[in-house]
Amino acid sequence: MVHVITQSCCNDAGCVTACPANAIHPTPDEPGFATAEMLYIDPSTCIDCGACIDECPVDAISPETELDAKGERYLAINAAYYTDHPSAADARGSAESSEPSMAKTSPERTLRVAIVGAGPAGFYAAEELLRHPGVEVDMFDRLPTPYGLVRAGVAPDHPSTKGVERAFASIAASKSFRYLLNVEVGKHVMHADLTSRYSAVIYSSGASTDNRLGISGEDLTGSIPATEFVAWYNGHPDNADDTFDLSVHTAVVVGNGNVALDVARILVTDVKALAKTDIADHALAALAESRVREVQIVGRRGIAQAAYTNSEFLALSDLPGVDVVIDPSELTLDPSTAAAFDDRTLDSTIMTKISLARAVAGRRPTAGNKRVVFRYLLSPTEIRGANGVSALACVRNEFTGSPSGSVTSTDDLSVVDCGLVMRAIGYRGRPIDCLPFDASRSVVPNDRGRVLSEPAGETIAGVYVAGWIKRGASGGIGMNKRCGQETATSVLTDFANDRLTMPTTSHHDLEELIAARGGTPVGSLGWLNIDRAERTAGARRGRRRVKIVRTDDLLRAAAR
Repeated sequence: MVHVITQSCCNDAGCVTACPANAIHPTPDEPGFATAEMLYIDPSTCIDCGACIDECPVDAISPETELDAKGERYLAINAAYYTDHPSAADARGSAESSEPSMAKTSPERTLRVAIVGAGPAGFYAAEELLRHPGVEVDMFDRLPTPYGLVRAGVAPDHPSTKGVERAFASIAASKSFRYLLNVEVGKHVMHADLTSRYSAVIYSSGASTDNRLGISGEDLTGSIPATEFVAWYNGHPDNADDTFDLSVHTAVVVGNGNVALDVARILVTDVKALAKTDIADHALAALAESRVREVQIVGRRGIAQAAYTNSEFLALSDLPGVDVVIDPSELTLDPSTAAAFDDRTLDSTIMTKISLARAVAGRRPTAGNKRVVFRYLLSPTEIRGANGVSALACVRNEFTGSPSGSVTSTDDLSVVDCGLVMRAIGYRGRPIDCLPFDASRSVVPNDRGRVLSEPAGETIAGVYVAGWIKRGASGGIGMNKRCGQETATSVLTDFANDRLTMPTTSHHDLEELIAARGGTPVGSLGWLNIDRAERTAGARRGRRRVKIVRTDDLLRAAAR
């Protein structure tokens, strides 16, 4: 019997170090880790010990004997990875740890670190720091709740992915960890306040701004960033009062990454199924009245270049009452991919993506079902409408013949009648007060997390970044773990080599300082009160939790 990694894999990679047979790849030290859709267990090397199951924070690993019909597809997906990844095969039997080497701290000195941003990268940096004696961490966030996009970005119908919160809660339970939530840096506390009270300040504030299409009509009513829709249905306080017109028949999502598939899936999922999740109540009520029957997902390039992961495509294609529709004529491959596919030398993940799409394209539609239509090699040129969105004009693209799969537009124009257009073409970071910013990459310039005065410039001592604001808006939980660890290593190394200065001001006055500036900090007990209130309300209704979505209500729950 072997074990299998399935849909909810978060690339945390804790299973890699837990596996005594080195049967799980890619490891964080292998080149493919940064771009891997998920991790894979080698069926020829797995020794059926189950160590990986205990380590997985999102319950993504199962013995093959416990897989249902949907899960059994991952047996082939896991095995296929090892047909064309020789670096993984060559490593079989080598059980060396992939953990980075860490600098040692001195128990005689206290390293006090502030982390701004309570998302995955911040938590993984905190975890690495707190493994060392004499380190104290205070974590700040603008919201009264932690966990960043795990709480406000992961789709509510993916509860297993949210299981990583358990690992974060364990980190926060350390006696050397403190929350200062509901605190906005730049308003309630300034950068200078932090640098005078902490030897190191790590900014892990993410990338919260959406990329724009840059076409006419983009600001019409009914043209929205997917980021706002995601925040709305996940109960983000900034978006709790947003409204969207769901009385339309057809919605179009521009972009075909996992966020695009998330919003499409939420739009067409049966509300009875959503009612069992932690989706925000206001979103559940609105979706219950929705008249959306079709969602078209528009991608600029071909199926081989589609940004979504195979597991998310499978999740969408398995939805009851929903037809996934693909016109076989749109599954065109660029010449390099076509040749590699035919001679079986194509990357196994891309080969699986093409094969899955071809299988779906052969399905017959079911009368009365909602539809999710995948469109490839199509670019929007204009959003049309008078008082709101009424159509999306597009142009057909064709491959240039380049090995990279690049495309160019043709003269073939088409129009999709729709009442809602969501752009889901990526995130970008915002400048942080008092820090340099590389506008061309939407990141803070840095070297392994150390903030630089400019790209390739001088190091600014004691100031660091982690996560998307450090490397750009790509990669999920697994990459954020590696990224947070790298930044923590830089902090520890600098401390051990006396590159950091000791605080000149006590940090014990922070809560008083924040209150004097109109803030109401939420500490660890306050968050536990919020968490308990949401879970208790959820238990009464058979749900994981019922989210409190307005800041005033969250503060009241925190004070109980």
